[in-house]
Amino acid sequence: MQKIICHACCAVCLMFPLQKLRSLELEPIVYFYNPNIYPSEEYERRFNELERYCNKNSIELVHEVDSQDVWNEAVKGLEQEPEKGKRCEVCFRLRLEKTAQYAKQRNIPFITTTLTVSPHKNSKMIFNILDEISQKYEIEYLKCDFKKENGFLITNQIAAQENFYRQKYCGCKYSIRT
Repeated sequence: MQKIICHACCAVCLMFPLQKLRSLELEPIVYFYNPNIYPSEEYERRFNELERYCNKNSIELVHEVDSQDVWNEAVKGLEQEPEKGKRCEVCFRLRLEKTAQYAKQRNIPFITTTLTVSPHKNSKMIFNILDEISQKYEIEYLKCDFKKENGFLITNQIAAQENFYRQKYCGCKYSIRT
């Protein structure tokens, strides 16, 4: 099976993408890089759920830690942007570029992200970013809008069966208010 680095923001969002990747005979390495998640208790809770699931199912999980200061600096001046706006674009780019760097480092030619499973995320924006990043790092990305084929519904059904913690906001401190 061909390996693929799959950026994941939480266990809930991983469920349908994981099924889809396996159906395509891809072996995902789950990559958790999310310096946007606030506060630290939320970050830990999301990572711990993901780690529990990956351990239970023998899925390789990489935990890339970075200071939230990196994210704060990246989105500086964009604090008032609405969801799906410029702040989100910068946030996606930061996390997906790090994913591509990791894939290149491991010599794994494919990446994807669970971000597209959410109806609250702009998949076109994510694919535009992945287009640029894949060219820059000379890697391929799986262009899969995971919310299609009832992906959002299925991912939530599996998450409920697994009794996963369900967050009430995207992750950053600015999305808490919306």
